[in-house]
Amino acid sequence: METTTKQKVEEIFRLYEIHGTDDYIGEPVSQVEHMTQAALLAEQQGYDEEVILAAFFHDFGHLCADETTEHMDGYGVTDHEKLGADYLRAVGFSEKIARLVESHVQAKRYLTFKNPDYYNNLSEASKKTLEFQGGRMSVSEAAAFEGEEWFQLYLQMRYWDEQAKEMNIPVPDLSIYKDMALRHLEK
Repeated sequence: METTTKQKVEEIFRLYEIHGTDDYIGEPVSQVEHMTQAALLAEQQGYDEEVILAAFFHDFGHLCADETTEHMDGYGVTDHEKLGADYLRAVGFSEKIARLVESHVQAKRYLTFKNPDYYNNLSEASKKTLEFQGGRMSVSEAAAFEGEEWFQLYLQMRYWDEQAKEMNIPVPDLSIYKDMALRHLEK
């Protein structure tokens, strides 16, 4: 029996129901608070639904990981960006969404290479995860990253990721993102 688009979306959002209230790896917000805040920032800045969905899904790899997945000493899932992107690709989300999800960690590595003040302003949890994520980029890695098609969007995703850690911001109804996901997959 083939899985329908609606069933695929329901499965994704079931993971938000199960794991969304989990602590966001040393930050003062939950997983779902963090991801909805990132999506709200994208929406407030006038981005389209594809980018809003990428912001909402950017840390989805933490939710879809299983017990065999390697962890970063209490700071979430190692390679969560790739895990989330691969899951979203397999379900049928666009390559743009998958690449935005997959590249938000590389954007942190890039920004810490390019701007020492960026590193100094990271939270302690984000500095710790950077160690597991390869640290600052090298000159050659940064040059290659700058040549990527959605480079500026990768950086924007990273900025939203850093900003989306505010306490006491109400979580919007997740049906907003569920409906967006359905529209996207039905295109």
